[in-house]
Amino acid sequence: MGYSIAPLERLTEQLERLPGVGRKSAARLAFHLLYMPQAEAKALQDAVADAREKICECPVCCNLTDTSPCAICGDSRRDASVICVVEDPRDVLAIERTREYHGLYHVLHGLISPMDGIGADQLCIKELLARLGDGEVKEVIMEDERVTEVIMATNPTVEGDYTAVYLSRLLKPLHIKVTRLAYGIPVGADLEYADEVTLSRSLEGRSEL
Repeated sequence: MGYSIAPLERLTEQLERLPGVGRKSAARLAFHLLYMPQAEAKALQDAVADAREKICECPVCCNLTDTSPCAICGDSRRDASVICVVEDPRDVLAIERTREYHGLYHVLHGLISPMDGIGADQLCIKELLARLGDGEVKEVIMEDERVTEVIMATNPTVEGDYTAVYLSRLLKPLHIKVTRLAYGIPVGADLEYADEVTLSRSLEGRSEL
């Protein structure tokens, strides 16, 4: 029988569930945590618990936030006439780093992917329609009544393109201009890994769908 320590094994298994963490990396992290000073371990534990308790989805744009609405939706200096639709909260951070975009956002929390069994009803699409005045969700804190453009900033993948086209067809009857990020971003790449210059050029060169 192989030698193992049950609590250490459970810790390693849980760490292995993290994205990009293999078995060996999980084991190294587990031993690191074991040898971490008690104060640092407690600080890490408290940070995780605090994030889990206080972070929620913004009732307006569905981005992650610890306030309601989020800091971006609540900023009167933002251009409320433009909404940038992204797949993931990390994409908001990536675009904000460019300092080129000053509008609002809407986070879908995924992409339509029939192959993976992900349909439109599993994304935050009805919340977007509600903001534009054509949805059933009326209890949002603020409505963007002056929206004139919706930017589809989904990743340049098959699923990203499919989702962008699907949304553009939904929004067409609302007579709102729908644009797509220019393909300065390599096909198959994720927005969160794109550099600021590439993202800036993509925003500037967006085209209408």
